[in-house]
Amino acid sequence: MSTIDQSGTFNLGGRSVKRLGYGAMQLAGPGVFGPPKDHGAALAVLREAVASGVNHIDTSDFYGPHVTNQIIREALHPYRDDLVIVTKIGARRGADGSWNPAFSRAELTAAVHDNLRNLGLDVLDVVNLRIMFDVHGPAEGSIEAPLTALADLQRQGVVRHIGLSNVTSKQVAEGREITEIVCVQNQYNLAHRADDRLIEDLARDGIAYVPFFPLGGFSPLQSSTLSDVAARLDATPMQVALAWLLRRAENILLIPGTSSVGHLRENLAAAGLVLPDDAVSELNRMA
Repeated sequence: MSTIDQSGTFNLGGRSVKRLGYGAMQLAGPGVFGPPKDHGAALAVLREAVASGVNHIDTSDFYGPHVTNQIIREALHPYRDDLVIVTKIGARRGADGSWNPAFSRAELTAAVHDNLRNLGLDVLDVVNLRIMFDVHGPAEGSIEAPLTALADLQRQGVVRHIGLSNVTSKQVAEGREITEIVCVQNQYNLAHRADDRLIEDLARDGIAYVPFFPLGGFSPLQSSTLSDVAARLDATPMQVALAWLLRRAENILLIPGTSSVGHLRENLAAAGLVLPDDAVSELNRMA
């Protein structure tokens, strides 16, 4: 058994994926805008991820824009049969690198076809609708119009499954009335645990939860606590944060990103990190 196999598997859109995947966001340039500083290194990271057993890659055509998906295609196409590529729509990039809502039916349709073209696919495995009522986090508001437009694209056969990103529990419930939701992607980590109940509700229904920013928004005290635990376990803070998430709930799928092969290997090694109960208790108190 390879290290990544120790993370276990979970069903995502009818397919079994390793619970430790890879997020491609950092393959674009600074600010997730423009090309990477080292194109060859970006290709190497993707190939190393798949060679290490990763079969779940998270991306979006608004990373770059277009850059990340084009690199994925160059590095990995034709894709392995077991590889699940999950993308996002609902935003567009301004000329200044800003993140702007793109919710109209025309914008969502164009985004799906941009993803298809740049990834070199005839159908997208999973498309997450990124809700942009507030760029910085979930904000209430009806998602019926954009989600209905995405569901229409699913009926046309260019999208297999649909997920939601940057959403509230109320929006998840609204979305599930409109179409089947196979995953939810929100910020969640040791320090930011507003979605605790949502994760448990989704787990009961077999729906994947995909947290991003595993080290995002920590206070200095929280960072110090995490570093202390990591030092005692001879691990990195990121490894400990990822291992805690894997232990937190069986429906959690991880997508840590990096542009470095060395950091990728460190992240994947988190699948084999066993957290002692006393360390888990200490980490739980960080929230």
